[in-house]
Amino acid sequence: MGRIGVDLYPLQSGVSLADVTAFGKFLGGSPSNVAVAAARLGHRVAVVTRTGEDPFGTYLRRALREFGVDDRFVRAVAGLPTPLTFCEVFPPDDFPLYFYRQPTAPDLQIHASELDRDAIAAARIFWMTGTGLCEEPSRSATLAALACRSAGTTVFDLDWRPMFWSDPAAARPHYAAALAHATVAVGNLDEVEIATGEREPRAAARALLAAGVELAVVKRGPAGVLAMNRAGQSAEVPPLPVEVRNGLGAGDAFGGALCHGLLAGWDLERIMRYANAAGAIVASRLECSSAMPFPGEVASAVDAGVVS
Repeated sequence: MGRIGVDLYPLQSGVSLADVTAFGKFLGGSPSNVAVAAARLGHRVAVVTRTGEDPFGTYLRRALREFGVDDRFVRAVAGLPTPLTFCEVFPPDDFPLYFYRQPTAPDLQIHASELDRDAIAAARIFWMTGTGLCEEPSRSATLAALACRSAGTTVFDLDWRPMFWSDPAAARPHYAAALAHATVAVGNLDEVEIATGEREPRAAARALLAAGVELAVVKRGPAGVLAMNRAGQSAEVPPLPVEVRNGLGAGDAFGGALCHGLLAGWDLERIMRYANAAGAIVASRLECSSAMPFPGEVASAVDAGVVS
């Protein structure tokens, strides 16, 4: 549940947007990319979101279906354009993002009254993001969706985007409300700090567990990933070596692979190694959604210990 939009990514690397002359058009938006990643790994997936009532919205719904993602919960919002996102590509670690979501985004206009609560309650995994909490009516709708959940796995992707909030301090109580309903929390160091006030990975993981989740996953970039669960188990896994082309979709591939491992009942270390491999594969490619790997690609990367 959450963000969707059109990614317009430059087909030239190391060039500022002021000088780019060619772009590729892709489905984007973090939770929508996670949905695609999970579908690529063989799962039945639907996304709850909104587009504009425009040709870009038509494109996104068609793209979801082509990727095997159910679009029955996707509607168009009259009067608002479908969001666009541009990036600049300066490998290995500089990928500035430019969001065009004014005056507001359709995916922030989901109302609680529109939710299919039975479908949300029945999902084996429900995935939501911090961006969905940044303004109304999406905030109330997201919390209402969380309140439907009494079984299965509920993942809170902390997804901190400072440009969507007027004040970072204003986010923490809303994050706390969502954490109380979640069973899994996933975030990088900036995101866990917003959620908990802690930046040291183990302290942040313990704080997330204390906030109510059963599994905390802290992504540490070049230092790999740390996972800790309420049973006292932990796993620290280094990243796979990879020549980075565009790092923006790696976290979404990680998320889809995390869902795959949780549904399979794997142990923590196996899940983290698999998710790291999926993320590394996407980091080696330009696009996000269409770059999501298939099972054989992830298995090969795990076995090789490197993305070739």
